[in-house]
Amino acid sequence: MNKLYSATAIALCFGTVAAAEGKLNLYVWSESIAPELIEKFSQEYDVDVSVDGYTSNEDLLTKLQAGASGYDLAAPSQHFLRIMIDEELIEEFGASELDAYDAIDERWRNQWWDETQRYSIPLAYGSAGFAVNTAEYDGPTDSLKYFFEPESDLAGKIAMLSYPDEVIGAAQLYLGVPFCSEDPDEMKRVLDLLMAQKEHVAAYSSDNIEGRLSSGEVAAHFWWDGEVVRAKGDGAPVEYAMTKEGLVGWIDSLVIPKGAPNRDNAIKFIEFISTPENATAQMNYYAHSSPLEVVEADKKYTKENAPALYPEVPVEMSRSCSPAAQDLVTRVWTQLLQ
Repeated sequence: MNKLYSATAIALCFGTVAAAEGKLNLYVWSESIAPELIEKFSQEYDVDVSVDGYTSNEDLLTKLQAGASGYDLAAPSQHFLRIMIDEELIEEFGASELDAYDAIDERWRNQWWDETQRYSIPLAYGSAGFAVNTAEYDGPTDSLKYFFEPESDLAGKIAMLSYPDEVIGAAQLYLGVPFCSEDPDEMKRVLDLLMAQKEHVAAYSSDNIEGRLSSGEVAAHFWWDGEVVRAKGDGAPVEYAMTKEGLVGWIDSLVIPKGAPNRDNAIKFIEFISTPENATAQMNYYAHSSPLEVVEADKKYTKENAPALYPEVPVEMSRSCSPAAQDLVTRVWTQLLQ
C-alpha cells in the first residue's frame, strides 16, 4: 500500500518461469523484499529465486485472473487478498498450521480478509497519506484539507497516484464518506472534491514518486509511510503528514497463486522470512512495520527516528467493496481522468 517503485524485476536468476526442482518465482511489490534475504534463502535451501515486481494490486489481480502465472508467491494487500480468496485465485495452504502463524502479532491474525488464516501470512503493514517536500512547503500538514484543497505553496504543485484505490479512500476520510459507499450522492461529493483539486495536480503517477517530490517538481505527493521514511533516511527533505482525519491503512500478505509450480519452496520461504531474525532484516530494508515478531533491539526504525511508522491519528484499513460500490469508485476515477 505501499510502497510503489518503478516496475522492475530483481532477481538472482533470470529466465523463463517454469516448474523445476530448486526454483522459486516471486511476484511482489517492486523492490519490497530484502535482497540479502533472497540471497540467504537461495544459499540455505539451494533454490534459484527470481523476483518480478508490480506497482499496483490491480496489476497483480489482473495477472492471476488471466490464468496460470507460473509464480509461486505474491503479496496482495488485504482487500485484494479477500477478492483472490473469493475468486479462488490462490491456494489454501494451511497457513495457520505453520510456525509462521505463531509469529504473527495477535491483532493481525484471522482478520476479515482471511478469517481462517488458511491462505496467507502477513508480511508488512502501513498507511497511505501525503508527504511534503519541506524545502518547498513549510505550512501545516495536520489535515487532508491542505492536500485536497491546496493553497499558496501547494497550489499547482501536488501529485497523485495513477490508480484510485487509496486516493479515493483518503478523499472519503476527508469528507466523512464511508469506505465502500453505495450512495451515488456521497460519491458525487468525492468526485467534486477531486475535480476541484485537479487544476492543482501536476501528475497522476505511481512511478518515480521519490524523484518527483525530492527534486521539488512537486511540493506534495500522495505516498506511503515507509517510502517517506526511506527517502528521508537517504537525505531527502520530506515529511509524512499526520492528518487528523486519519490515514488509509494496508497490510500485505504472502499468498500462493493457484497452480504454483514450486509450492513446497513457497512454503519454505514463508517460514524462512517469518522468523524473528529475518522479519527484522525485512523490516529494516523495507521500512514498513512488521506484523511478525521481530528482534526489538535490532530494529532500525523506531518511534523516535521514524514516527511515520507509528501514527497517533486514526488508520482505517481499505476494504473489498461490493460490485455496486466498486462501480462508483471506477466511475469517479474515469470521470476524473477524462
